[in-house]
Amino acid sequence: MNGELSVGIAGLGTVGAGVVRLLQENAAIIAARAGRPVRVVAVSARDRTRDRGVSLEGIRWVEDPLVLATDPAVDVVVELIGGASGAARDLVEAALAAGKPVVTANKALIAQAGGDLAGLIRGGPGIRFEAAVAGGIPVIKALREGLGANRIASVSGIFNGTCNYMLTRMRDEKMEFADVLAEAQALGYAEADPSADIDGVDTAHKLAILAAIAFGRQVDFGAVHVEGIRRISAVDIAFADELGYRIKLLGIARASEAGIETRVHPAMVPENSALAKVDGVNNAVVISGEPVGDIVIQGRGAGAGPTASAVVADLIDLARGRQTPMLGMAPDALRSEASVPMAAHRGAYCLRLMVLDQPGVIADVTAVLRDHGISLETMLQRGRSPGDVVPVVIITHETDEAAMAAALVQIAALPAVQEPPALIRIEQA
Repeated sequence: MNGELSVGIAGLGTVGAGVVRLLQENAAIIAARAGRPVRVVAVSARDRTRDRGVSLEGIRWVEDPLVLATDPAVDVVVELIGGASGAARDLVEAALAAGKPVVTANKALIAQAGGDLAGLIRGGPGIRFEAAVAGGIPVIKALREGLGANRIASVSGIFNGTCNYMLTRMRDEKMEFADVLAEAQALGYAEADPSADIDGVDTAHKLAILAAIAFGRQVDFGAVHVEGIRRISAVDIAFADELGYRIKLLGIARASEAGIETRVHPAMVPENSALAKVDGVNNAVVISGEPVGDIVIQGRGAGAGPTASAVVADLIDLARGRQTPMLGMAPDALRSEASVPMAAHRGAYCLRLMVLDQPGVIADVTAVLRDHGISLETMLQRGRSPGDVVPVVIITHETDEAAMAAALVQIAALPAVQEPPALIRIEQA
């Protein structure tokens, strides 16, 4: 414990280079907090010639990242390759099998293979993954340690900075989805293939991890209901504003007598709520527990600096010899909570229709809703344009998801409805 903690890093992209830089530039303060020096001794990446803007002098280059798992000079392996399979998973499994601790920022790996990885841990520190969720926001440590005495009722929040940036720009600049996506890609906020972000998969990975820790169960990514923001339009944003809401892509995990619900989807939240005020690339997490009540943590959820900060925080814990079970409790203490299907959800909804402006249309729509036991709170239609297509927005009282889904099928089949109905759930976040 008195010697330095020797680190091997696999993956020298934005985050990997950020970790090397942080350990070099803040070496003194990190050593003071860790109780000993923390130093990178070996790295592995695909392109040895690439300039990463950080000095690798004195650091050994390893061509095959798997070598780090059994290298006697490496105390801890930092996996920053990414992906739920392939080299990333092979390295993590090899390191754990060799009894070597792992630090990772790989949310896909933890969400999809967390149970398998937990089975490879044979005592000791195992695997740490603070950087896998919400970047520099220490939400995993908060749930697993700081709130360890609490019975958690729910965890919800904004977990994807790309989507939050896009929705913010759509509201502030009255931009359409395709235009703001192109802007986000040009600025480097969105990948060339943005599917994982805009289709909600990235948020779902993070939510599955948080739900496991919050409710003391195994990670269950397959139970998460996932919707993205592709169908959100400038019209939706404008109507939400008029009604006093903001549209956010939320991840929501909630405990009830029926079990655990985990869902990712766009939602309208009141404009005076904590999450409504989180804009740009920022993330935010709302945790509700007993006896702590509600707490909100927010900050930058991605990028070299915030993610490197979380990786190094895990390294400091390892250097200090702090040991916490992967999901906050011993594997045999984890519960088998039932997963609540999305069809069982109950809440209020915003329904946006594009319809021909002609007599009887609203009566037809409201008749379908009536037949499914759905009552209306508010309806908006701006102006008259006989024969043209116009938007109609309906806010419902609380109702069942299954009833709403059945009603949408019938509404979509009405002759006057010209586009598939757009449905946005309302959350009192």
